[in-house]
Amino acid sequence: MHKDEIKGKLRKFIEDSYLLSAGVDSFEDNDSFLEKGIIDSTGVLELLEFLEDTFQIVVEDEEVIPDNLDTLTCLTTYIRNKLEDAGK
Repeated sequence: MHKDEIKGKLRKFIEDSYLLSAGVDSFEDNDSFLEKGIIDSTGVLELLEFLEDTFQIVVEDEEVIPDNLDTLTCLTTYIRNKLEDAGK
């Protein structure tokens, strides 16, 4: 799956699922979801479920860290690496 396709799916999910309730109009690729109040701890669980269902990956407990999940850029890189490791 191409990087832009991954990023597009992630952005749509985040915009549709979190922006309205967070009171945020938009976000940049490198904005911290936690710092901007876009995703809270419950939202992280929903995000993980979305990632596993949509991209057919398994997110390991030790991978649930800000370096992987806190920005659109980080998420895109993380998913791309997981898909490459799985040979998808």
